[in-house]
Amino acid sequence: MSLLVVEDMSVSFGGVRAVQDLSFTVEPGEVFSIVGPNGAGKTTVFNLISRVYDADHGSVIFDGHDITHLPAHAVARKGIARTFQNTELFEQETVLKNLLIGCHVHRQTNLVQDVLFLPAVRRQELSFRVSVEAVIDLLDLQAYRDQVIGNLPYGVRKMVEIARALCLRPKLLLLDEPSSGLNPEETEDLSFWLEDINEELGITVVMVEHDMNLVGAASDRVLAMVDGHLITVGVPTDVQTHPEVRRAYLGD
Repeated sequence: MSLLVVEDMSVSFGGVRAVQDLSFTVEPGEVFSIVGPNGAGKTTVFNLISRVYDADHGSVIFDGHDITHLPAHAVARKGIARTFQNTELFEQETVLKNLLIGCHVHRQTNLVQDVLFLPAVRRQELSFRVSVEAVIDLLDLQAYRDQVIGNLPYGVRKMVEIARALCLRPKLLLLDEPSSGLNPEETEDLSFWLEDINEELGITVVMVEHDMNLVGAASDRVLAMVDGHLITVGVPTDVQTHPEVRRAYLGD
C-alpha cells in the first residue's frame, strides 16, 4: 500500500490555477522529489498535504487515512512533518530548546501535571531529551546544542529545522528546498544526511528541490510539474532527459 496518495488535487487563488488535477503516489521508504520552475506549484502541493491550504477538490490519503480535511496539528500527529523554504525557528532560543519544541506533538501530560512537575512529566521530559540527543548525533549538531539560533550561520539553521522536524518522529518528512542557501559542501553533506534519515530512521522523504544534482543523487523517483500540472514521474535520469522537462525546467 502506498504511504501517500494524492488524487485529482486542485486549488486556485484569485482565478489562478496553482495546482491542476494533480495525482501521484509515494511508496514507503522512498525519497521522492518534486521539481519544476518557479511558480510551478511545488510548495503549494506541500501546503495542501500539510493542510496549510484547503483544496478546491481532490483528496490526500496518508497511511490509509483520508487527511484531506484534517487540521494541520492533526496531520502532524498522524506522522507528517515538514520544513519551509525560509527557516521558521525560534531565533532567541537555543538549538536544544528548538528541538524539544518539536517533541511537543507527543506530549501526554496536562497543565496541572506540568506545573507540579509530577513523575509522569519527568519521565516524559527524559524521553524527549533522549530523542533530541539522538537527532543531534545523527545530524552532527553537537557543537551547536547550546547556541542561540540567531547566532548560527544559515546552513546550520537549515539543518536545525530538519532536526526539529525529525523530533516529531514522522513517517513522512516534507522538505521544501532543503539545499536553498547552502554552499556546495553543505549540499553534499545534505545528500548523505538524507540517506541516513531514509535508511537509518526508516523515514519516507518527499523533497521540493531546484538542485538537480542533489535530486539525481538522492531520489528514487522524481515528479516534474509546470504551471500547476504534472509533466512526468519516473527515475531521475528519465525525468531529466524528458523533452517537456528540459523545455520547462532546464530551458532547453
